[in-house]
Amino acid sequence: MRNDKGWRSRFGVVLFLGGLSAVFFAGCANKAQQNFERPPAPVSVTVAISQDVPTYLDAIGKTVAREVVSIQPQVSGRITQIHFTDGTDVKKGQMLFTIDTRPFEASLRQAQANVSRDNALKKQAEANLAREIAQAKWGDVQVARYRKLVEQGVIAREQYEQLRANQDSLNANADADRAAVHSADEAIKVDMAAVESAKVQLSYCYIRSPIDGRAGQRLVDIGNVVNPGGSSGNSGGAGSGNSGSSNALLVIERLDPIYADFTISQNNLAEVQQQMAAGRLRAEVRFPDTSDEAVIGQLTFLNNVVENTTGTVNLRATIPNAGHRFWPGRFVNIRLVLNTIHQAVLVPATAPQMSAKGSFVYVVKQDSTAEQRPVTLGQRQGDLIVVENGVESGERVVVSGQLGVTPGGKVRLEQPRDAASPATDGNGGK
Repeated sequence: MRNDKGWRSRFGVVLFLGGLSAVFFAGCANKAQQNFERPPAPVSVTVAISQDVPTYLDAIGKTVAREVVSIQPQVSGRITQIHFTDGTDVKKGQMLFTIDTRPFEASLRQAQANVSRDNALKKQAEANLAREIAQAKWGDVQVARYRKLVEQGVIAREQYEQLRANQDSLNANADADRAAVHSADEAIKVDMAAVESAKVQLSYCYIRSPIDGRAGQRLVDIGNVVNPGGSSGNSGGAGSGNSGSSNALLVIERLDPIYADFTISQNNLAEVQQQMAAGRLRAEVRFPDTSDEAVIGQLTFLNNVVENTTGTVNLRATIPNAGHRFWPGRFVNIRLVLNTIHQAVLVPATAPQMSAKGSFVYVVKQDSTAEQRPVTLGQRQGDLIVVENGVESGERVVVSGQLGVTPGGKVRLEQPRDAASPATDGNGGK
């Protein structure tokens, strides 16, 4: 019993000393935690800037040739010459095809011969008319003289009446010759019209380009017989892709300038209409996934109807394309610039962060502490983004290292960046 009581006594002492040690060490730990200060978070900052920036609508569109001309024959005949190479640029008035001219030259010569014949008939009629007029004048003199002789009783009245009848016949012949001359004039007019028609038909044998553009693949070869409104006589060779369903010889497309067609939502229609009424709208066109400079064009067409199925409106921009950089049917990114925000505040797009309450940025104050600011963001402008409210121009914002920052905590600046360099492109271009 005595040994058991001693063992219990020693065990109680051990527990007391252990508890006392635990209390001691816990107090030391609390004191250490109270004396611990978090080191400054390493961050990179930049200065918020202010400059004029555009507001815009982004869309995906497709380039379309400004003019597409299907070259078709206007007379029937055999192709005798081809004056261009597939896929080359052609000028307005440049010769493309020649159709066999011999039948049309023969028709022209026949029409010209008819004109010559009718001119000869007219000259003959005019000569006859001149003779009849001269005879009629002499007859008038004779009738007048014989009338006096009859009145004087020198000659018989029957002789006078015979002379008058001859005079009436001469006048009738003169009238007939006048009609013949007039008929010859009308015949010459008809023949001249036939000559002009033959010349037009002959001119159709020489097929020229009606526009400046780029020639596609020819659809006929030399020797093909072509017809207006019908397919070519030979579906082989270069024209094998035509399958005889069309009488087109060639398609020419004008590529400079070129159209860029795109759509916008009907929700943006009112703003676009308002800006169009105020002035011309600029369109910036570039290829997707490229860093090439945008080509600047103008909005030239706004459709007069909203599509029922999609709720969108079709628009068209016209852009210069001197180097044929854009090709019909290719997809492009289009930015329609609507307006300009004067002295907007911009920060790098990497500065804003998201929280449950919305977007925010860390602003570094003069005492090197970070203040969390809720912000309202606008449109991106290349590597920058518009801050509509929450940040003033000239304030320093954190652009990297945000995960290590605590609101109100100290920060250490690393790799300071010049805010003016990424903001040189005021229209959002990179």
